[in-house]
Amino acid sequence: MNHAGPRVWIEAARPKTLPAAIAPVLVGSALAGHHGHFHVGAAGLCLGFSLLVQVGTNFANDYYDFRRGADTAARVGPRRAVAAGLVAPETMQRAMRLTFAAAFLVGLGLVAWGGPWLVAIGLASIVCGIAYTGGPWPLAYLGLGDLFVFLFFGLVAVGGTYFVQAGVLTVDAVLAGVPIGLLAANILVVNNYRDAETDATAGKRTLVVRWGRPAAQVQFGLSLAGALLVPAVFVARGYGYACLVPLVLAPVAWRQFRRLQPSASPVELIALLGASGRLLAAYALLFGAGLLAARW
Repeated sequence: MNHAGPRVWIEAARPKTLPAAIAPVLVGSALAGHHGHFHVGAAGLCLGFSLLVQVGTNFANDYYDFRRGADTAARVGPRRAVAAGLVAPETMQRAMRLTFAAAFLVGLGLVAWGGPWLVAIGLASIVCGIAYTGGPWPLAYLGLGDLFVFLFFGLVAVGGTYFVQAGVLTVDAVLAGVPIGLLAANILVVNNYRDAETDATAGKRTLVVRWGRPAAQVQFGLSLAGALLVPAVFVARGYGYACLVPLVLAPVAWRQFRRLQPSASPVELIALLGASGRLLAAYALLFGAGLLAARW
């Protein structure tokens, strides 16, 4: 268990969730580029920090969900390294700590652009990554996971990426984080939709457990609609019609909404989880390209 190979660790990092770390940096950097403030070094550090926090959070989830009994043989989702006996709990805990330590060190490099207050933002991101499933009041177990993802992988990540390059936080930077946060939270919705029964047994009171699957379908659909509405708001704020490019994803969003049904099997929901991550990535690429094109 203590000598897991690279494939096990790649699986434990949960690659399907990584678009949630990459997307906000793409959009924040594109908005900075729109205003003539793009800086490749700062953007690279933001990307490194965001990826490490995401992977660290995934390692923390693997460890703490096993400790709390949420990951058992009854779980229908992708296997978890600790629960499957592939990695010892103590080894996963060390990996979590090392990953978050690396994230903190990378984040320190951003102080040169954003000032010392970024240390507080970085620490808050790391603490919330641990507190997502760890600590005395784990966010996911209290039904606050969706809000955490929306705030930190949407508003904070996009706004922070823009700030370290432009030197100022604007309303538009926060607004650009809204669709990214909504679509990132939808990845969590699909995950929790699939695991509702085992989460309820383990006392993990996600929003799906609290409100039921019909409410989760409504949340999923409203988030998709909200994400597709934001580009029009940017056009109304004078950014040009190129910002509407993400609307080509509307048919994809509709098909994903139709797939989140009570009759969906675990295999179908696992596929939808990956598709939700790809939609977020595609949206970020298209929105970013639209923001850059709207500069001219």
